[in-house]
Amino acid sequence: LEPGQLHFDIVVMDEASQLRPEEAIGAIARGSQLVVVGDPKQLPPTSFFSRMNPTDDDGGEDAIGPLTTTDAESILDVCSSHFHPVRTLRWHYRSRHESLIAFSNHHFYRGTLVVFPSPYPQGRALGLRCQHVPDGVYESQMNPVEARRVVDAAVEHILHRPDDSLGLVTLNIKQRDLVAELLDERLRGIPEAVRFKERWEAEGMSLFIKNLENVQGDERDCIFISTTFGKPKGSNVVRQNFGPISRQGGWRRLNVLFTRARKSVAVFTSMQPEDIVIDGKTPEGTRALRHYLEYASRGAIPADAQAEGPPQSEFAAAVMDVLRGQGYEVESQLGVAGFRIEVGVRHPTNRAVFLAAIECDGQAYHSGVSVRDRDRIRQEVLENLGWRDRIWRIWSTDWFRNPAAETERLLQFLDKLKALPIPAQFMPDEANAATEPAAAAPALPAEDTVTAEERVFVEDTDELEVEIGDLVTYAPASALDQPVRVRLTPRLTNPNLGLVAETTPLGSVLLGATVGDTVVLRVPGMAPQPFVIQAIRRSAEENGW
Repeated sequence: LEPGQLHFDIVVMDEASQLRPEEAIGAIARGSQLVVVGDPKQLPPTSFFSRMNPTDDDGGEDAIGPLTTTDAESILDVCSSHFHPVRTLRWHYRSRHESLIAFSNHHFYRGTLVVFPSPYPQGRALGLRCQHVPDGVYESQMNPVEARRVVDAAVEHILHRPDDSLGLVTLNIKQRDLVAELLDERLRGIPEAVRFKERWEAEGMSLFIKNLENVQGDERDCIFISTTFGKPKGSNVVRQNFGPISRQGGWRRLNVLFTRARKSVAVFTSMQPEDIVIDGKTPEGTRALRHYLEYASRGAIPADAQAEGPPQSEFAAAVMDVLRGQGYEVESQLGVAGFRIEVGVRHPTNRAVFLAAIECDGQAYHSGVSVRDRDRIRQEVLENLGWRDRIWRIWSTDWFRNPAAETERLLQFLDKLKALPIPAQFMPDEANAATEPAAAAPALPAEDTVTAEERVFVEDTDELEVEIGDLVTYAPASALDQPVRVRLTPRLTNPNLGLVAETTPLGSVLLGATVGDTVVLRVPGMAPQPFVIQAIRRSAEENGW
């Protein structure tokens, strides 16, 4: 650009954490006012330069070859240290379920993000789930078994969930190329795949397959993650070298990855969390990877994330008392991280779903900094998360003037909502199977009875870990004399037959457990339920699943 030929009243730099100072200075010099926007918790500029890293050379096949990454200073870093005060954008809009952002909010943002609650429970179409790949093998910087599982899931998504955009992310380049090749082979000749790609390309949300370094700035409805690393062939130990994740700033790369999805994240991993060993010298990125696997597989986020708070006013308490008197189950201060709905009303036929949100003009309402934040923007965010036409506001003056009339209007509103069907994608059978596991499964057969099905199952051993197809016997930790037997399946859940899919909350905590383990089932809206694994029986032949 010719010096002195262009001048701007204002220069705005977005994604500034990716922009080097030397690349930004030319635009800054041509402006009167500068606005720099970016996330210091996400990727800085990365330098790729060719030289062998001695630590890589020692790492065997975990090394990433001659390319080494270093993080450079960004224009965001420069401006953050020189110009004050820094304005923080705290409202989190992207995630349609709090489980998608809870980990990053807790570990990286220190709980400062304002996260809005979803009316629907975590399940296959919403929230975070983990699929363990016990037979995955990591060799030559690839994990073919895990790649095939990701591709299988992607094909199923394309065929059965075409209304949700999709992105696939791996933790290195070779795994990305392998997944891309396998998916391309599988999708050939499938008309639905062509329509899926064309539709989302037209909407600017095309199907992508990327490695960790290249996903910043992207978002999709659903993200599938291949953690790639695992035990090498013939070894029971995972090498503790996770490429760029284990280097300086590796946690930033993971934070980018964990926050790409709007509706759901599926983590495919050949590792158990305990396969990653941490001590006082463990890099922060490696720690973050282990903690995320713990969260994805066990729901191990701070217990107070879903804690119900007391009503903030006598007005809200009076509304709750009236609703309880009408047979409704209600919660006060529903939500997480900086924003809470005054009163949440649970659906009478599916406790995992919230029927309505009741807004009262109590302390939280009157403490709003601006009417725009308090009334309009908050309403828009809640409606986009699924609360549209299910928010009811009661003014304290109307309530105290004529509580009977206000109660009648509220009950009529709830009656209309009860008559509406719950969207099918938010009412999977796994939710029902998970909430009442003891009642959902059939009773154990008598000791002297051997069924035809049991004859093809071998006795459990101490070495067995629960896999798909296994018969698993477990009991509540508080009632070990009340065992329950279920069979783990890939997709089918049928409480009457004792079948539980691996994608259900119950299935995910059973998967990978061994006899004697205590697993904890966590379902939104219910207290954690610990179960003890008492027996595992496996087919003597291939299960055929």
